[in-house]
Amino acid sequence: MPVYLILALAVLAETIGTTALQASQQFSKPLPSILVVVAYAVSFYLLSVTLRTMPVGIVYALWSGLGIILIATIGWVVFGQRLDLPAMIGLLMIIGGIAVIHLFSATSSH
Repeated sequence: MPVYLILALAVLAETIGTTALQASQQFSKPLPSILVVVAYAVSFYLLSVTLRTMPVGIVYALWSGLGIILIATIGWVVFGQRLDLPAMIGLLMIIGGIAVIHLFSATSSH
C-alpha cells in the first residue's frame, strides 16, 4: 500500500477519534469514548507504519497538519464552531506548509 495512502488513513482515523472525543462529552458517553480509543490506536499504528519509509518529522508534520485542517472543518460543519480571520489565516499557512513539504522536500516520499 502506498505510504501516502497509509498516512491519509492515519489522519482519517485520528480525525474520527478527535470528533468522537468531542461527542463523548468528557468520556461520559460510552460509545463515543470507545471509538476515541479505537480510532487513536488505529491512527498511531498506521502512523508507525509510515515511519518505515519516511522521516518522523515529515510524517508528523503531515499527520498533524492535515488533522488540524480536517478537524477544524468538522468542528465548523458538525458542531457549528466558527473560526475568526486569524484562525483561518493560520490554517491556510498550515496548508501552505504541507504543500511545500510535499512538492519541494527531498526528504518526503514522492
